[in-house]
Amino acid sequence: MKIQVKNLDAKAAGELELNDAIFGIEPRADILHRVVTWQLEKRRGTARGTRERSDVARTGKRLGNQKGGGTARHGDRAAPIFIGGGKAHGARVRDFNPGLNKKVRALGLKMALSSKAKDGTLIVLDGLDVAEGKTKALVGQLGALGFGTKTLVIDGDALNVSFANASGNLKGINLLPAVGANVYDILKHDTLVLTRAAVEKLEARLNG
Repeated sequence: MKIQVKNLDAKAAGELELNDAIFGIEPRADILHRVVTWQLEKRRGTARGTRERSDVARTGKRLGNQKGGGTARHGDRAAPIFIGGGKAHGARVRDFNPGLNKKVRALGLKMALSSKAKDGTLIVLDGLDVAEGKTKALVGQLGALGFGTKTLVIDGDALNVSFANASGNLKGINLLPAVGANVYDILKHDTLVLTRAAVEKLEARLNG
C-alpha cells in the first residue's frame, strides 16, 4: 500500500510504499489482547516474600508452665505475636513473568501497525528536524499535520534531538526509537507518526 509522506510543514514530500505484510493485514482482537496482557504483566514488579510462621526457625519448646504463670499458654516462639516470629498473612511471591511466543508478539506488532494504517491515523514524516529545537516553532506545525490528542512519534535508531527538545513540554506527544515500538503504546495513542527511518527499521525487524 502507498502512503503520502509529509514534512513537518504539512507539505507533501512524495510517497512511500508500505509492506502489506506489515501494514496491510487484518487486525485480530484476540492477538492484540494477548500481547497487551503479556506486556502489562511483564512490567509488574514482584513483591518480596515475607517469612511466615512455618518459615521461621524458632524453638517449639513450651515457654512456661501450663498453669500458674499468669501468662498465656504459648508453645511456639514462631508465633506472630513474638518479636522474631513469623509474619501473619505475609506477602507472597507471585510470578509476573509470563511467556509469549515470539511469532505471536511479532504478529501483534504487525496488527497494531495495520490497525493505525486502516483507521487513517498513521502519518509518515520525512524527518523531524525542528528549527532551533523550539517548542513554539513545533506547535505551529502540529495543527496542520492533524496530530491527535495523544500522539506517538517513532523515529529511527536514535531520537531526533531537536524534535525531542521541542516536544518535551508538549502534553500528549511521546517519542520512541524504532527499537522501542510496542503494541501497547501504539494502541493507546490516537495517532501514530513514523519517520521514513522508522518505517525502514520496523520493516527490517518484522520481515525476518
